[in-house]
Amino acid sequence: MSVDLVGFLGVVMLAYLVPGPDFLVIVRAAARRASLGRAAAFGAQTGLCVHMCAAALGLSAIAAQSALAFTVIKLAGAAYLVHLGVRALLAARKDTEHGGGHGAAGREEAPGRCSSDGAAAGERGHSRRASFAEGFLSNVLNPKAALFFLSILPQFVNRGGSPTRQIFLLGALDVLVGVVYWLALVGFAARLRTALARPSWRRRWERISGSLFIALGITVATAE
Repeated sequence: MSVDLVGFLGVVMLAYLVPGPDFLVIVRAAARRASLGRAAAFGAQTGLCVHMCAAALGLSAIAAQSALAFTVIKLAGAAYLVHLGVRALLAARKDTEHGGGHGAAGREEAPGRCSSDGAAAGERGHSRRASFAEGFLSNVLNPKAALFFLSILPQFVNRGGSPTRQIFLLGALDVLVGVVYWLALVGFAARLRTALARPSWRRRWERISGSLFIALGITVATAE
């Protein structure tokens, strides 16, 4: 079996460098707590394993050839991204309402207790299991991930060898590269936690991430 590993790894790294749903889910989770970011990252890569197995078994090809199946997957993924966006916007609104009883100056001058209480409440509302599920679903319901294994990966498969074995080999490399990349990103994004301890910054972050989720969802839904 002869596979162009260098070329494949180059394509994979470029794909990871382009921000998408997984990127936003992982960064948002890591900004709450590094362990949540790692859970979301492992969830995303587990979802990638699902695409890999589907490609090896030929299920991706079947889904791609069925316009209805592809549309269902695409719309389900778009709906989930919009759902995450709405949740983020509602969280920002709820945070604003809870802080409404305090003066603006009081919140900014003495953010300690209010900030820590708000951050603690946010962390209690998001477990590692929930973050893992968010990462998993964002990847499994991403039609671009399925198309990668269907259209890009086969270009690096040597027809003289076993296609199934090569798909698993290349897919495993993709997953490993992603784990390293996401964990490095989590380490960087976790630094946002200090800034998000301030209620005003946390609300801005929820609004921005929520809007980006909804924009991604609309983009996925309208993509041809």
